[in-house]
Amino acid sequence: MERVVGTVVRGLRAPIINQGDNIEEIVVDSVLKAAEVEGFTINDKDIVTVTESIVARAQGNYATIDHIAKDVQAKFGEDTIGVIFPILSRNRFAICLRGIAKGAKKIVLMLSYPSDEVGNHLVDIDHLDEKGVNPWTDVLTEQQFRDHFGYNKHTFTGVDYIDYYKSLIEEYGVECEVIFSNNAKTILDYTKNVLTCDIHTRVRTKRILTAHGAEKVYSLDNILSASIDGSGYNEAYGLLGSNKATEDSVKLFPHNCQPIVDRIQHLLKEKTGKNVEVMIYGDGAFKDPVGKIWELADPVVSPAYTSGLEGTPNEVKLKYLADNNFAHLSGDELKQAISAFIDKKEADLVGSMEAQGTTPRRLTDLIGSLSDLTSGSGDKGTPIIFIQGYFDNYTK
Repeated sequence: MERVVGTVVRGLRAPIINQGDNIEEIVVDSVLKAAEVEGFTINDKDIVTVTESIVARAQGNYATIDHIAKDVQAKFGEDTIGVIFPILSRNRFAICLRGIAKGAKKIVLMLSYPSDEVGNHLVDIDHLDEKGVNPWTDVLTEQQFRDHFGYNKHTFTGVDYIDYYKSLIEEYGVECEVIFSNNAKTILDYTKNVLTCDIHTRVRTKRILTAHGAEKVYSLDNILSASIDGSGYNEAYGLLGSNKATEDSVKLFPHNCQPIVDRIQHLLKEKTGKNVEVMIYGDGAFKDPVGKIWELADPVVSPAYTSGLEGTPNEVKLKYLADNNFAHLSGDELKQAISAFIDKKEADLVGSMEAQGTTPRRLTDLIGSLSDLTSGSGDKGTPIIFIQGYFDNYTK
């Protein structure tokens, strides 16, 4: 019988993961149990994805604000620190900021506006137009910002992040000055020692600061890039990708992940005889049209994946074929013509008109977004995602 279902995505429930748990065996056991209970078979080219959170939990990859403070103190000493371009997030940055403040004497906090780099807004962009403020050229003090825009709470969290971040810093008796600018060079009018907290633009920001006279320049991936007094760490990303664990600690992005996905793939092959692809995923990569948030606060969507997930999709657009190449056909003739075209499609369709309109993104980013939306960020309890039929097409 002809198949009538394409890609199938299942969120798999798993036990609560604690430090020291064997994450590879737990993932494999969860997949095998789900297949047995739900009655599905495991096939070649199925995909298992695992949220970064449970990997980091199994690794015990945590750090406290004291660990953060010690690293910050070692790097900046008594200098005034320019903390620039942080994202606005209680979960992602607030605890990091507490650690930074605890290791500082004075902080100049420079916020981008009207939003941070992932779309959390301090003020609606239309209000900038109303006030005649140009975010690309205008530098605002805290008082000037308040005079123009007043007090605004985040659409979803109900938090005024200016007051919130300032209060976190002052909680440690640290003087805090808040300014607003989208130009990294602005901070150099206040201090030559900068901790840049942007995620995806950090390399450019550091280059600009260094070229214009900054003396000490670090980014969040330089903080806890090595263990401090036995803390967790991430050699590649430091504090980037961390999440709030408790009021004085963070869970870091997992490290040394490639051996984990490779071993899960090996164990599944050993137990099922099938070659299953495996990846660890963090945030997806998509934008919320209402809150305007771009869901990618992690430094990458996937820190590790098996080789079969390398590359981008190589697909043709069915509606393009139906409306152009085979517009004169219908019914079974159209189906057969499109199927034959797919079977003979080129190995690389980049630049082909038949591929226009297909999603030009890496497989891991697409699959990570699919996984993130399936697992959610709350209490679904499905940190393992099992995907079937992702590499199928109309002819399969």
